[in-house]
Amino acid sequence: MRLLPTKSIKPGMKLAKSIYNDKGRILLSSGIPITKRMISTLETLHVTYVYIEDSRTSDIHTPSMISEPVRKEAMETIVSTFNEMKDLTLSKKFMLDQSSKKFRELIQNIITDMKNNEEVASLLTDIYIHDNYVFTHSLNVTVYALSIGLKLGLSSKELETLGLGGIMHDIGKMLIPKEILHKPGKLTSEEFKMMKSHTTKGYDLLRNMHTIPMLVAHCAFQHHERLNGSGYPRGLKKDDIHLFGKILAVADVFDACTSHRVYRNAMLPHEGLEILYSGSGSLFDKEIIEAFRKSVAIYPNGLTLELSDGSKGIVVGQNKDMTERPIVRIIEKDGVLLDTPFDVNLKNILSITIINCDLEDQQEAVS
Repeated sequence: MRLLPTKSIKPGMKLAKSIYNDKGRILLSSGIPITKRMISTLETLHVTYVYIEDSRTSDIHTPSMISEPVRKEAMETIVSTFNEMKDLTLSKKFMLDQSSKKFRELIQNIITDMKNNEEVASLLTDIYIHDNYVFTHSLNVTVYALSIGLKLGLSSKELETLGLGGIMHDIGKMLIPKEILHKPGKLTSEEFKMMKSHTTKGYDLLRNMHTIPMLVAHCAFQHHERLNGSGYPRGLKKDDIHLFGKILAVADVFDACTSHRVYRNAMLPHEGLEILYSGSGSLFDKEIIEAFRKSVAIYPNGLTLELSDGSKGIVVGQNKDMTERPIVRIIEKDGVLLDTPFDVNLKNILSITIINCDLEDQQEAVS
């Protein structure tokens, strides 16, 4: 299978991976020839990239980070809990207290899935369309944060708390007016001020929950703080920011960059990582970025790459702790399609570098 931008796919191609809604139900099935209407639907749903069947890469494996039952249960719990958080009545607070117990069980299941999964993290493997970005974002950030925590060697208790912080970090957004939260264009200064208040609103809500650690409340409070003091809401610097706040800052920005949004296309993982590296040491913790780099698929399976030796290929596998050097199936050399593609492991050939992964004109290569 190949990963292609939606705007490059043509009628007659076949989806290699189904498109789901946030409840896990199939919206567009794999294996069926794509029509113009389907392409229009994908564009309307703001799906930036899709997996397309390709005979030369039919053996590519794109594993999910967490199992479908765990994902489905997590999304159902997030949606039901967050939707109840639209006012701060005593009954709502009690309900959140009760839901926190279920979240703990979910986090343990997510951690178990991740520990049993030998693959590096890639959430591009399954495409989910959501009515509210906050729901899917909360789960994605949790998975990314836990992948960092596992790489840093955090204890089981620390991972559980970090996971809770990931799921709850944006709960304050449920108290932001919908017209601001879902506005497709640029926010006004007053609207942006209101949007930024989600950190304080989330903190105020969570710190009064009896079953939620105070550190989880601080995850909501600190995930937009930056090392140089340029973040919000308090402008904290360096060691004044808790480790979990620093981890969630990296996970939050990466998922925001690589997710489909109404007002812009999703970036590819390597582009999201470049954003993080541009702020390494000034905005984001270097050690945390390095841990994340080792645990996320920078160039996901199915992506077409252009290499420095004049060849083009498709990513077919990953190297743990060296994800910037994937295994690539060479399909073209000096502009000529090869009759017999072959695989190269860039980890073992350091003289060859990745110079481009522009997907705009790759659809002609799909067969």
